[in-house]
Amino acid sequence: MTRHDAFDGLSEFLAIARHKSIRKAALELGVTPGAISQALQRLERRLSTPLFHRTTRKMSLTEAGEGLLGKIGPAAHLIEASFEETLQSSSEPSGTLRLIVERLAIPHVLDPVMPIFRRSWPLVNVDVTVSNQHHDFVAQGYDAGILLGSYIAQEMIAIRLSPPFSWAVFGSPEYFKAHGKPKTPGELTQHRCIRFRRPEKGDIYRWEFLDQGQTVRLEPSGPITVNDGELMRQFACQGLGLIYSSTFHTSSELAQGLLEPALLDYSPGGDGLFLYFTKAAQSQPKLRAFIDTCSKLRKQSKSVA
Repeated sequence: MTRHDAFDGLSEFLAIARHKSIRKAALELGVTPGAISQALQRLERRLSTPLFHRTTRKMSLTEAGEGLLGKIGPAAHLIEASFEETLQSSSEPSGTLRLIVERLAIPHVLDPVMPIFRRSWPLVNVDVTVSNQHHDFVAQGYDAGILLGSYIAQEMIAIRLSPPFSWAVFGSPEYFKAHGKPKTPGELTQHRCIRFRRPEKGDIYRWEFLDQGQTVRLEPSGPITVNDGELMRQFACQGLGLIYSSTFHTSSELAQGLLEPALLDYSPGGDGLFLYFTKAAQSQPKLRAFIDTCSKLRKQSKSVA
C-alpha cells in the first residue's frame, strides 16, 4: 500500500487559495508555475476530487476546496505562527506582519502608527491589505486585522484603537433646510435615504437605533444604493439623501459643515476601530511590537486630549 505525505501539496493549495492564481502562488513560494500545477494535481488525485474551478482568466474554489480550506486554513496558520514564535522567541521582532484593514483605518490608525512602528522595528516588514471582507481572516494567513468592533467575531481578541463613536443619520444642511430633520426613526419613511449594500455580504445594511432601551432596525428606502462608504458620504454632501454612518466616518465632513447629524439621541453608540487577532497569534514578537506601538500612541493621544 502506497503511503502519502499528509502535508504534500497543502502549502501549494493554500497559496493558490490566497491568490486565486497559480502564477502568484508560484511567486509567493519561489517555485515555477509548473511545480505548483503538478503539486495541485497530485493533491486532487489523492483526494479524488477537483479543488478549483479553472478558466483562462481566473480560479475559484469548488465546494470540496472550500471545505478543505475551512478545515486546514486555521491549522496551517497556527503551525506557521508556532514556528515563527519559536524562531523569534529569543530575538528582536522580525519577519513579515500581514494586516488586513478597513479603509477607515488608514487615516486614523496607519498614518500615525506606521512611521513610528517602522522606526522602532526596522526588521519587521509590513504587508497591508485594504479590504472590508474579513471573513477569511485566518485562512488567508493574516496576523491581525483592523475593523469596526461590531463586525469582529467573538472568538477574536480585540484591542480598541479609537475613541467610542456614535451611529446616527446624516444629511447636508441644504437637504435638512428643504425637507426638515427627522425627530424619530419612524419619520425616516418620509425621507429619501441612500442605501448601503455591504460588499462582503451583498445585502442592504439596516439602520440601527435604540428607542426606549429597545433595538430598532430599519431597512431604508430610497432611489440610490451604493457599496462604497466614501461615495455614500459624497452623495449625502450633495443633498441627494440621508445616510446612516458614524461620527467617526463623517468627522471630516462634519468639521467642514458639509454634513449635519440627526437622531443622535437614538444612537447605539460605543463602537470603534479595533485591532483584532487570534489567541494563537498574540504571542508573536512582531505582532506584540505592533500592539505595543498602537497602545502607546493611543495613550499619548488621550493625554494630549
